[in-house]
Amino acid sequence: MNRSAEPRPAPGRMVRVGGLPLHVLSEGRGPVVVLSGGLGMAWFDWDAVAALLVPHRTVVRFDRPGLGLSAPAGGPPDLAGEADRIAGLLDALDYREPATVVGHSLAGFHAEAFARLHPNRCAGLVLVDGSVEEDPRPRLPRAVRTAWAGALARALSAAGMPRALGPATRRLIGRATTVGSHPPHPWEAAGYRTSRVVRACVLENATYPYQAADLAALRADRPLPAVPVAVLAAHDGGGGARDQRWLARQRALAELLGGRCTVAAPAGHLMMADAPETIARAVLDLAADPAAPER
Repeated sequence: MNRSAEPRPAPGRMVRVGGLPLHVLSEGRGPVVVLSGGLGMAWFDWDAVAALLVPHRTVVRFDRPGLGLSAPAGGPPDLAGEADRIAGLLDALDYREPATVVGHSLAGFHAEAFARLHPNRCAGLVLVDGSVEEDPRPRLPRAVRTAWAGALARALSAAGMPRALGPATRRLIGRATTVGSHPPHPWEAAGYRTSRVVRACVLENATYPYQAADLAALRADRPLPAVPVAVLAAHDGGGGARDQRWLARQRALAELLGGRCTVAAPAGHLMMADAPETIARAVLDLAADPAAPER
């Protein structure tokens, strides 16, 4: 990375979790809330949500390996490893009380897995337009798909694609997944022009079906603790069949987890940009919810 291109100063700090340096930003006081973004997202995607929560909560944002400012991992991600990473992050910050975990998109898998694998560490779940796979069946062996993804990332990096197109691609994705107009973040170009971030994004995408399958198996083996669950579904105002199917799947996910489903409209998939108030209210309302039903 060209350090001269980075904004100054870098927010937050680096902490070691499982021997890997992770970029973490912890702000505020009170009960702990962990915010984890979807595929390829960084800590700054949560800026608007964090600003609303910091007066009431200790808000923890972090970059998964290779993303944002975090160091790359030696291998591809997996579901249990991402759940354990959240627990390890809380340990590294010396936060011992149960935490509410907010997972967006792919990170919804991680948040739910954290609750199932570390039930005593979880105070509640908020799934923000979370990924849903009712019957995941990966078609290729995991090693084959991840090897192909690693080769693709190396080829893209060798061709100079991250520096040439990385920030622009990130901006296009942002525009396609929001309904509002949001200015680029100062750290956006600094991170998304690096081979490190491109590799992390490619590997997260490649391992998605296996993480979905691992969560399906985990649901059958590890019960969800009796914590409040909020499922937030983004709706951009479209009335097509695809939009209605997505809302139905989100409602089914809420029912499966014994939670409540709230539709945020108008909002795109990057709901933290379009509807930060909806996410903040869902987090704050969890504490006011009655005890979750027995599972």
